Amino acid sequence: MTESSAATGPAFSTLPLADHVLANLQRLGYTQMTPIQAASLPLALAGKDLIAQAKTGSGKTAAFALPLLANLNPRHFGVQALVLCPTRELAEQVTQEIRRLARAEDNIKVLTLCGGATMKPQMASLAHGAHVVVGTPGRILDHLGRESLALDALNTLVLDEADRMLDMGFAEDIAAIVQRCPPVTKRQTLLFSATYPDDVAKLAARYLREPQEVRLAERIAATQIQQRFYEVTESERLHAVGLLLNHFRPESTLAFCNTKQQCRDLVAVLQAQGLVALELHGDLDQRDRDQVLVQFANRSCSVLVATDVAARGLDIAGLAAVINVDITPDVEVHVHRIGRTGRAGESGLVFNLASVDEMGRVGRIDAMQGRESVWHKLAELEADTAAGPLRPPMVTLQILGGRKEKIRPGDVMGALTKDMGFPGAAIGKIDVNDFSTYVAVQRDIADAALRKLNAGKVKGRSVKVRRL
Repeated sequence: MTESSAATGPAFSTLPLADHVLANLQRLGYTQMTPIQAASLPLALAGKDLIAQAKTGSGKTAAFALPLLANLNPRHFGVQALVLCPTRELAEQVTQEIRRLARAEDNIKVLTLCGGATMKPQMASLAHGAHVVVGTPGRILDHLGRESLALDALNTLVLDEADRMLDMGFAEDIAAIVQRCPPVTKRQTLLFSATYPDDVAKLAARYLREPQEVRLAERIAATQIQQRFYEVTESERLHAVGLLLNHFRPESTLAFCNTKQQCRDLVAVLQAQGLVALELHGDLDQRDRDQVLVQFANRSCSVLVATDVAARGLDIAGLAAVINVDITPDVEVHVHRIGRTGRAGESGLVFNLASVDEMGRVGRIDAMQGRESVWHKLAELEADTAAGPLRPPMVTLQILGGRKEKIRPGDVMGALTKDMGFPGAAIGKIDVNDFSTYVAVQRDIADAALRKLNAGKVKGRSVKVRRL
């Protein structure tokens, strides 16, 4: 087992990678390896099977993408690498990263196969051939059943966020997919997981051959993240979230609840207080989930209230605060939750609400972190009345029309700035999906932008636009 906890590791140039691959890494700004990359890449590039404990945001995608690209034969248009992910969002992030890292290679084709998208275009893309497939277990199994996907040329299998795939009930799907892969002696299997419970260990024992283990000594730097604990009664808990938000006024907050019902109840309370809050849990359909994530990522929603399973694979840049509305019974999950803020050297706030019944859980967190919790009283919290209610800086407009209508982000930007005269600085993130385009605009121009878009044209065509 390899232990690592350094902030920056050795240079990528120390790895046995081809010169054109190193040159591409340099162009992408990859110079020093992160701890997970430094610990796992030498083993994976040597062809070993690997169990690596690493969370989202640790640089794990490159830790499996570079070995799977090194194993590819670009001239053979069969699927040679398969990456299984728990969610569509994570699969899309992984696909983008593999494409960036594959720029140095000849014409490597990477396909995403996830539910929530229509089958026909996916089947057509597969018929043209692909080198790498990234997808969710259900949809991969669907394609295997229809025989639109063949895995007989596979040489690398990656199980990304294995713990969450098991949490989400994908164990049988994974077993069925692995049965269709070449045997363990004829492929390299790389398993990545943020936590390492018994069911992940059993998964590894079934599908990996003499795996090397890499575990990162996970410690949150006290300077980066400021954690505060508040004792609450059950009747105070949801109200306390509003008090924290109006006192500290974080621009974006991820609030974790242990149950879907708690998520729904909290969102109702916050919305009644005039806050822009949205929920994310397993009962949402794919379209609603996509819209929630777009609004949170583009800063037009102040609070995302989520369960652990639903929030997995989210990597939101510049997250100001995390609120643990309930204390999780699993210490590793607590570390994972609070690690969402205070990233890339930025500071982050974590607020933990604990009832008397949860003090045992707090004790386990203290023991893991090697320090006592810092407690504060709810009575200290005062709303900043002069500043008015907490409002997100942006508003999301949905344009009915997307990739299928050949709309690109530049078309929307051009319509708003060149044609309609809005300043570029007032336009935020633009997300183009198959049938919809979402554009974030500053709150003070939202009404005017909505009016002008509905009256004007995007890419020479009239469009229908609504405010989310």
